[in-house]
Amino acid sequence: MAQRLQTGAAGEAIARRYLRRKGYRIIDSNWSTRLGELDIIAKQADMLVFVEVKTRRGASTDSALESITAAKHERMLKAVYQFLHDHDMDSQTQWRIDVIAVALPAQGAPRIDHVEDAFDW
Repeated sequence: MAQRLQTGAAGEAIARRYLRRKGYRIIDSNWSTRLGELDIIAKQADMLVFVEVKTRRGASTDSALESITAAKHERMLKAVYQFLHDHDMDSQTQWRIDVIAVALPAQGAPRIDHVEDAFDW
């Protein structure tokens, strides 16, 4: 369990650095409610971006991306709506959900795959 938490924390740190380099402003990390957790909340221009980060040890991000189930999608949406409500954001607030998959190979640099607007509405 501790190794999994370390892997996840490492992936989230890599994702935050990646987003900052791309011009995103990090608003919050690991925001949680009883309905679920949002790994990263960022702003890209006027767009509020909720980012799910999935990290795996190895050379490929495939299994990380495949781990986003319909149930996970539903929990994320509930958490997003709770965040919007808690922060008094109205229906005019532009937002999306992205997924960042991070692969941590035994050697070499991490691999990052960023899927913007990851869920088909």
